[in-house]
Amino acid sequence: MQPFVIPVSGLTQGCTRFDWCADRAFFGSFEHSEILSARLDVGVQVEKTGRETLVDGTIEGTVTVVCDRCLEDLELPVQTRFLLRVTQGGAPAADETDGRETVRLPEEEDELDLSQVVYDYVNIALPLRRVHPEGGCNPQVLKYLGDRNEAAPEAADSPFAALKSLLNDNNNVKR
Repeated sequence: MQPFVIPVSGLTQGCTRFDWCADRAFFGSFEHSEILSARLDVGVQVEKTGRETLVDGTIEGTVTVVCDRCLEDLELPVQTRFLLRVTQGGAPAADETDGRETVRLPEEEDELDLSQVVYDYVNIALPLRRVHPEGGCNPQVLKYLGDRNEAAPEAADSPFAALKSLLNDNNNVKR
């Protein structure tokens, strides 16, 4: 696995760029990862100013997960970014109101490993419900699921059908 490590103490003042690729091996190194495969470009712009380091990261590409409906592979696009403020030795950051997450490294630490950050931001960028577009699921699996309408049932035998009689035409409670 390619390390997603920034040598914070070895950086010179100014901007430095890092580019990595997150793939199947990267996500496979995390226990219980739902991501089966990936082709993600991770770009990081690092600006060192004194004891503070600003990290602006972007993640773009695709990941493969299991479809929640048919359990077949589903490829999803990912496009997200993260902003970090890294300080060393517990030094307070000058301005913590700019939307950056603050990471405090102990004085003896000289590297920042972004592996967990990249993993977390990719997972947060994924939709909660992961299904193929209409008609994209495996028809053999759908045959076993039957005809399931995902909308609320409108049948008269619904337990909520009796409650509808309590509403007027404007969906307000009748008085």
